[in-house]
Parts: sequence; structure tokens; C-alpha cells
Amino acid sequence: MAEPTEKRLVGETGVAARVAQVVEGPIEGLGFRLVRVKVSNANGCTVQIMAERPDGTMGVDECEAVSRAISPLLDLEDPVGGAYYLEVSSPGIDRPLVRVSDFERWAGYEAKVELAVPLDGRKRFRGILGPPNPDGASVPIDLPDVKPGLPSRIDVPLRDLAEAHLILTDDLIRESLRRGGAPPQDGEDLDDAEDEAEEEEAPQVRFIPQPKRPKPKTDKPVRAKGPGPGKGSAKGPGKGAPAGPKPKPGGTVVTKAARLKNRDTLH
Repeated sequence: MAEPTEKRLVGETGVAARVAQVVEGPIEGLGFRLVRVKVSNANGCTVQIMAERPDGTMGVDECEAVSRAISPLLDLEDPVGGAYYLEVSSPGIDRPLVRVSDFERWAGYEAKVELAVPLDGRKRFRGILGPPNPDGASVPIDLPDVKPGLPSRIDVPLRDLAEAHLILTDDLIRESLRRGGAPPQDGEDLDDAEDEAEEEEAPQVRFIPQPKRPKPKTDKPVRAKGPGPGKGSAKGPGKGAPAGPKPKPGGTVVTKAARLKNRDTLH
């Protein structure tokens, strides 16, 4: 039996929530985890989907595989409601933290955390993450350079988490390279190693046009060909128009002149 999927602490809203509902299951079916869905106005409209393997890695070929799998589903379900650019990428080095396991995996590194509900009058905190508490309900953060009299460590309740992500530091870059690939060699500039890591995490971007839908059929009024028998009406003579001869059951009209002519030929 497959292990239950670890619940994300931060959910999307609006269009992003509809996109997440469409793609999360198929992404998990490929062996990846959905990290985040973000919709922005870049290039008109861009849907950014972050995904990763359970161990936190994600390569270019894997981003392409996810993109190919979810593009037809998004085209079919149309959660965006218009044309957009689809961007599939890894979380990056300064990744968002969306699960309890993310905080556990990156304990000891600096992060920014924002809460939906204030804690001691504050919503935003920046400090060094500690391991989450055993019940996974909160995570301690060591706060540097606090004012005298204020606590240097707080326990952040994860149920109130609005957003969290790692801070890009040299230590984080080294550790990310160690976990995701070969570490920089002696004498190699750390900035060069960071550039190489960013190239490996280049997102896969494709344009998805607005789905074509059949135009609704409209019942157009049928107009009589040619002028009607009277002014402005297809049903009968207009006001003041002389009454014309009535058609016989056979469908032809016999005028008075024709009747007189036929009468003369009979004698």
C-alpha cells in the first residue's frame, strides 16, 4: 500500500487553487510532489508550477515530463479561462517551505516566515530554523539581533503559516549543491557554482492558447426573398396597399385580364 501523501501547509486560492486541483493528482502519479502553484500577470498570464521528487531534487528532463503530462489536462479542464504561459520548475535553492518535512530537512538554515495570524503582535519572522516539534504543530526559530528583553527563540504555529522560504546564503548554496549534485571544487568561485545550479533548474515554459469552443447557435429570423406584398411586412400587405388577387388552391394567380382573355377565346 502506498504511503499517504504529506499534506501541504499552505494552500492556493482562486485560479491557482483550481489549477492545483487539476494537476496535483497527476503530478503525484508521476512520482513527484506539487510544491506550489502561482499565477501572475507576467507575459499577460503565467502559471508557475513548482514540483520536486520526494528527496527534494528535480532536473530539467523531469520538469519537461511534468509539463507534457499536465498540459493536455489543463487544456481540457481550462481552470485559467484564457491563454497563458505554463512554467514548470524546481523549487530552487531559496525554495518555499510548504510541508513539515521541508522544515525538518532544512533545519539549521535561515528562513523568512510569514503568518496569517499575528504572534506576539508580529506576522513576519526571520531566523534560523530548528527541527519541528515532535507533533509537527510548530517549529522553533532562533531570532538574531533581538532587542533586549525580547525572546531570542519563538515557536511558530504551522497551522497559521501563510508563506515561508529559505534565505539564499553561501552555506545554503553549498548544501544544496551537495544534496543535488557535486559540490564546488577548491578554487571554484561560489558565484559560478550558483550560476550553474540555476541553469540546471531552468524552468520549462510553453504557451497554452485559449481552448476553442463551438460558437452557440442562434435562431436568425427568416426573411422573405424580394419585396413583400406590402410595405415593411412579410406577412401580408402593408397599410394602404391595394389588395392583390388571391391565389387558387393550385398555387397560381389568375388576373382579371387573363380571365377576360380566356372568356373571349371561348366564343
